[in-house]
Amino acid sequence: MNERPKILVVYYTQTGQLKRIIDHVLAPLEGKADITFEQLVPVTPFPFPWGKQEFYDTMPETVQSTPRGIQPLKVDVNAHFDLVLLAYQPWFLSPSQPTAAFLQSEAAARLLKDKPVVTLLGSRNMWLNAQEKVKGYLQQAGARLVGNIVLVDKSPNLISVITILRWAFKGKKEATRFLPPAGVQENEIITSNRFAGPIENALTNKQWDHLHPQLLSLDAVELIPNLVVLEGNGIKAFRFWAKFISAKGGPGAASRQGRVSMYRGLLLVGIFVLTPISLISSLIKLRLKKNQLQREVEYYKGITLR
Repeated sequence: MNERPKILVVYYTQTGQLKRIIDHVLAPLEGKADITFEQLVPVTPFPFPWGKQEFYDTMPETVQSTPRGIQPLKVDVNAHFDLVLLAYQPWFLSPSQPTAAFLQSEAAARLLKDKPVVTLLGSRNMWLNAQEKVKGYLQQAGARLVGNIVLVDKSPNLISVITILRWAFKGKKEATRFLPPAGVQENEIITSNRFAGPIENALTNKQWDHLHPQLLSLDAVELIPNLVVLEGNGIKAFRFWAKFISAKGGPGAASRQGRVSMYRGLLLVGIFVLTPISLISSLIKLRLKKNQLQREVEYYKGITLR
């Protein structure tokens, strides 16, 4: 009798939304695979709902990949797994701090070496730079990225900014008279079980080369070209502010709170100004450099690291 394939799921979630996504993606595999869940736990928990100042004060270390530590893993790092599902959220266009802490750890190096990995993101809408960093971490660990699934909030960019901040600061996800619910749309979560079929086939046949193209055929990664332009502008600004703020001290330091407040005040203004500018810029680029922008879109939808 053949043993069932073994899947390790590594994840961190504050709101529970990402765990619901994981559960729906893997539901068709129940009884067909042995699934081990490893929830990442920060040594000092991050709050939810967030205090506004603490939320923005978290940005520099997130962008600079210097996260606060996580508690030791419960899973045996020497155990065999046929697949690792790494589920995470982007914070400030970077992997969440618990995810980055895991990927930088010796435990991750031992767990991930020579393992096929599928990344699963639950995101507002901007995830490109975060995934690039994750690709780099996986490459350093000797892992093989074989698939990527991205579920995003499909509301217009400015609407999703308002709803996600309301959720983050007030804990209110539900719709209002004028706003949709925050986060990934419910139908997107429920129908994510469609990705289990290609994953099961790859596990059964031990053939990973065709997994990501099959996932893409099921709309596992959808990317609007103007978001490539918008995120490219955004990450440059975040890197500047991360360096500017951290020059005045570490997380929570009183000496840097003035700069955090400056950044906090300018960020929303920047989002509301940059979004229409980036939309126009992407439309111009689509006309003048259509092939170049389309290549960027296809690259970010893929799993290779340039």
